[in-house]
Amino acid sequence: MNNILGQLEEEKVFKDPVHRYIHVRDRLIWELIGTKEFQRLRRIRQLGTTYVTFHGAEHTRFNHSLGVYEIMRRIISIFQGRPHWNDNERLLCLAAALLHDVGHGPFSHSFEKVFHTDHEQWTREIILGKTEINHVLQKMGDDFPQKVADVIAKTYPNKLVVSLISSQIDSDRMDYLLRDAYYTGVSYGQFDMERILRVMRPTEEQAVIKQSGMHAIEDYIMSRYQMYWQVYFHPVTRSAEVILSKILHRAKHLYQEGYRFKQEPIHFISLFDEKLSLSDYLKLDEHIILYYFQIWQEEGDRILRDLCGRFINRRLFKYVECNPNVQMNEWMELHQLFKKANIDPDYYLVVDSSSDLPYDFYRPGEEEERLPIFLLMPKGELRELSRESEIVEAISGKKRTDHKLYFPLDLLDDEHEHGEIKRKIKDILFK
Repeated sequence: MNNILGQLEEEKVFKDPVHRYIHVRDRLIWELIGTKEFQRLRRIRQLGTTYVTFHGAEHTRFNHSLGVYEIMRRIISIFQGRPHWNDNERLLCLAAALLHDVGHGPFSHSFEKVFHTDHEQWTREIILGKTEINHVLQKMGDDFPQKVADVIAKTYPNKLVVSLISSQIDSDRMDYLLRDAYYTGVSYGQFDMERILRVMRPTEEQAVIKQSGMHAIEDYIMSRYQMYWQVYFHPVTRSAEVILSKILHRAKHLYQEGYRFKQEPIHFISLFDEKLSLSDYLKLDEHIILYYFQIWQEEGDRILRDLCGRFINRRLFKYVECNPNVQMNEWMELHQLFKKANIDPDYYLVVDSSSDLPYDFYRPGEEEERLPIFLLMPKGELRELSRESEIVEAISGKKRTDHKLYFPLDLLDDEHEHGEIKRKIKDILFK
């Protein structure tokens, strides 16, 4: 695939705290970065509500997408000239790495759960629809946008290309672990990416790791495990997410009930009506969402007003550990007591569950097969990582799940009304 757009006269660089510099020589990449759909990612945080827990976590999908592009560029420079690598696919890999997250919405995962949107589907629509990104990609050929979309959708025929952006060790994961660790200020997300890139090799099916680099991979997998439980699933962050999702649910419910908002939520109407167009979707970012949360603090509806005030001013729900399967009777009793205390349990009593699988090996026939990490042994054979690493074997296939019950302790502590009921609620919660 020839670079029809050619090279820039002078290399462009972005100063980056994680990779030091991000280098751009291809006019295609430079033009993609300049599109309004890509620039929108500056207004969407990489880690959603994590900033309420780790105050440095203000970095954006824009930061991350540039970082994934840079790691992909470096992998390709190592692969060039090696068997199984086709340099005609260089620009395809770079464009897919840059654009892999372009369809993310504001507060991505909470937003998707409430409105049943899919950022991967929106990514494809942005790449294939009437957008500036599509216009730039078309310059590489009529079929080029579809190829980029196929790589991101994991349907592109060259599995090696897909694995570089979507596998258990890919350019996406390596960037977000390092970047999220940097911006949250934690040390356990760090791993030796330089070493991993040096020992990465292309095969027909996927990128593999030379056996001499096994310890760097062990470090990577353990750092991923720690980041999930210490950062991504942090209970305070989840409290903010619970409130965020309840705000969106409440606003949607009020709209569908015919409630008259003081200011019409024009950016939400196509969402509430489930008629969201691509142009409407692209107008949504976190600045817009927070604007509405700000003005909804003065809405007539008590629940919407209270939840928005909590989110904007960080008055979060407290939590206790729970086991929803074992404590079903207690849960039903709490539900009834909340109603008696005039606290709506649909919005103020929430079970939230998180689970992660740090590494999984290939098991044919499973619903979501994961591409395992293979080690390239000295004599050329491939060995699945957990068969060589005792550390990885110990955590392979082990899914950890935890459940928290979230509630507004401040409302329960206010005993001016329904004091006896609220004391009974707290006795159950904190027994």
